[in-house]
Amino acid sequence: MVKYFTVDAHTDVLLRCIKDNIDLGKRLELGHVDIPRLKEGNVKLQFFAIFVESQYKPSLALSQAIHIIERFYKEYEKNREDLVLIKNLSDLEKIKGNDKIGALLSIEGGEPIEMSLELLDFFYRIGVRAMGLTWNERNMIANGASEWGMLGGLSKFGREVVKKMNKLGMIVDVSHITPPGFWDVIEISEKPIIASHSNAYALCNHPRNLTDLQIKALAEKRGVMGINFYSEFLNSSGKSTLDDIIKHIDYVVELVGPDHVGMGSDFDGIPSWPEEIYDASRFPLIFEALKKRGYKEEDIRKIAGENFLRVLKENWI
Repeated sequence: MVKYFTVDAHTDVLLRCIKDNIDLGKRLELGHVDIPRLKEGNVKLQFFAIFVESQYKPSLALSQAIHIIERFYKEYEKNREDLVLIKNLSDLEKIKGNDKIGALLSIEGGEPIEMSLELLDFFYRIGVRAMGLTWNERNMIANGASEWGMLGGLSKFGREVVKKMNKLGMIVDVSHITPPGFWDVIEISEKPIIASHSNAYALCNHPRNLTDLQIKALAEKRGVMGINFYSEFLNSSGKSTLDDIIKHIDYVVELVGPDHVGMGSDFDGIPSWPEEIYDASRFPLIFEALKKRGYKEEDIRKIAGENFLRVLKENWI
């Protein structure tokens, strides 16, 4: 089975590191992500979410985010032979032609930056290179996914945040944001954006998924959406298989072409997943399925990882 250079744009394993005191370097019996299984799945670049749970918001969001990042750095120091912290284009070169894994830090939900662009600078300085503007709740940037149907897009501060992220080279992530905020980001951002872990609403009408109009706008922005493996986002029945992942990929490719879809597993942050794709070692099955469906090699490489690499490069030049 051919192994493709794979980028996964979302995992919540750092939260598991804290809650369950796990070691990323050891193969674990439970959960989805650890270094041995990332290697088996040829995941060459993993976005690590810095997710602050609701009980810490808003007053303790900053301190909790720092706590999670500090835990990442402890895992990083223990596993320097396997991990490379990705902060710029030269770091991407360090994971080519070897068995090292790139680690990219991404904040999930903008509460940790409070109302301060200087805190955005701070997080960039300590290695954060992407941020989802919201999680499910409303914050000072915009409305989150649970606020579906609310009027109003980005706040004035939220607009400043998007512009500042463009300036820094921090990737703007619109997963979890409501449609009005999404459309404001489309209007304001001068760089390609991502929906790191979102699926097609036409196939599964969950408010976390993107409509055809949103997918087309994301593509026109030269952005990429990462297919989420949560069964509730893949299939309205709440049960899913590998075929459901393929259906969402097919749908996006037919709608906007193969340059705007990738992987965004949401591993270690989801309670259900496709029965065949139960951890990070199983990514190759997805690409083998695409090959059997007649996808060209160059398009499989794009979907596996090259599309997300392009977005990083276009944000960093």
